[in-house]
Amino acid sequence: MNLIRSLLFYLVFYAGTLVLLVLVPFQGRHGMRRVAGAWSGVHRWALRHVLRIRVICEGAPIDRPALYAMRHESFFEAIDSAKLFDAPVVFAKQELLEIPVWGGAATKYGIIPVARADGAKALRDLMRAAKEAKAEGRPFLIFPEGTRTPHGGEGDIVSGFAGLYKLLALPVVPVAVNSGPLYRSFVKRPGQITYRFGAAIEPGLPREEVEARVREAINALNR
Repeated sequence: MNLIRSLLFYLVFYAGTLVLLVLVPFQGRHGMRRVAGAWSGVHRWALRHVLRIRVICEGAPIDRPALYAMRHESFFEAIDSAKLFDAPVVFAKQELLEIPVWGGAATKYGIIPVARADGAKALRDLMRAAKEAKAEGRPFLIFPEGTRTPHGGEGDIVSGFAGLYKLLALPVVPVAVNSGPLYRSFVKRPGQITYRFGAAIEPGLPREEVEARVREAINALNR
């Protein structure tokens, strides 16, 4: 039954994705944010009504601009972010923007690429894009472990996280999520995915302290 539900989920979600992709060439930056929100909404609908996965939040985003540091267990949270937040500024690996079709749409939306191997120019481009987005008052989202980490594991915080925290001078809000057991494999399982928002961490802390506090908080749902 889980296999049948999963196949139906892929059919519904990717059909909805194809329909929305038709709109992409006609959208500006703000229009793409609406398209992304609709895409995330289709995904959330299919989760609830096809896969029977319920999504709940313990806590909520804060009422001022912040950097949200989220655990990354599966593609669920990457797709769901536009439903969870209001037009979030997302940092993603440069390689993801090279995926045909999806990469073009993500670039048009305004995802900020993180190209660790490209040196000083890539860092300057990232800083300029981040400052422009901060001026808009939008929330920022980063997966500080840099890649997906299996549920129950604990990844290292990548070096660029602390630099971004310092650059933005915003509070950082850790977000735990336990999507891995239900969503990571091809065959999805019914159940409940929980987001848990930690207490905001003030800007200006030393690298070691902010990384330790974020690491502990984003692994909260492993226990």
